[in-house]
Amino acid sequence: LAQKRLRFTARFTELKKQQVILICVPTPLRKTRDPDISHILAAVQKVAAILRPGQLIVLESTTYPGTTEEILLPELQAKGLKAGKDFYLAYSPERLDPGNETYHLNNTPKVVGGITPTCTRLATLLYHTIVEKVIPVSDALTAELVKQLENTFRAVNIGVANEFAQICEKFGADVWEVIAAAATKPFGYMPFYPGPGLGGHCIPLDPQYLSWKLKALNYQPRFVDLATEVNLNMPEYVFQRLQGALNEHRGKALKGAKILLLGVAYKRNVSDTRESPAYELGKRLHASGARLQYFDPLVPHWRAPWGKAKSKALTPKMLRGFDCVLIVTDHDELPYQQVVEHAPLLFDTRGITQALKGKNIVRL
Repeated sequence: LAQKRLRFTARFTELKKQQVILICVPTPLRKTRDPDISHILAAVQKVAAILRPGQLIVLESTTYPGTTEEILLPELQAKGLKAGKDFYLAYSPERLDPGNETYHLNNTPKVVGGITPTCTRLATLLYHTIVEKVIPVSDALTAELVKQLENTFRAVNIGVANEFAQICEKFGADVWEVIAAAATKPFGYMPFYPGPGLGGHCIPLDPQYLSWKLKALNYQPRFVDLATEVNLNMPEYVFQRLQGALNEHRGKALKGAKILLLGVAYKRNVSDTRESPAYELGKRLHASGARLQYFDPLVPHWRAPWGKAKSKALTPKMLRGFDCVLIVTDHDELPYQQVVEHAPLLFDTRGITQALKGKNIVRL
């Protein structure tokens, strides 16, 4: 900013002066769980209107395989310019892990795939200026599939962990102890952990984008769909477990119960609430008549299922006034010891209280 190398504008005409245009727009799901690429389409139409020879266009948004070639390419070539000759088009998936202090933009390898080899080469040169390692692949479709594989892999394995949490409950076992012991195996196993549901903009959405596209190609991705089903059901499972815990430990029904949601971001140590399981849990609890508040030091204000809400300050007196504290997001800075000491009932969906003792603790 000080060197005037970065500025912000809402005028698309300004893009005509640029050599490179990166499209990084949201790609949510519709209420029908179908992909909504309207933001991509709107962006590329604006870019097509100002496109000039020599420009490099790179799509980074999460999307289904084929988007770059099927959606962007026709729009950008509509006025007669040819990709790979007059302008250059590529896909490079955004790979950042918010809150990760080890891997960041510079040291996370960047995958790049262009519409033509020249497109791939130019996009590779671009990212080499800021990323230590760039991985060029055959084409844009391959790069899109790389993103889908990475996040589907995580979603499926989290689905296995979520189902195993339910299996362990049936046996009366501690899923967190089972996972910790399994993780001591030095080969053939990678630990994934259960939780109240998936959140964020990639892992919950990518498998559904992939599944939607495959069904259009008359292929049923049963394994992917099953994992999605398990993960989408976790807020309901936690809701049922919480209902039982309130009845068993407090002798109370959900209706009228005072419940504090501890953490509402979609993952630890970030402020992003997109697709957070806290919303689905809050919606179910509110519909059942529970009286809800939340505390999240990183999310001071939240559009909660019960309306606009503000994070409440934690005090021993406040904690004692709740029937249950529900840990949804395990931020590092949350005062877990204080919560255990003063909350009449603590339901831990993240396994963060394993080192703490208390008869008032119920874990997923």
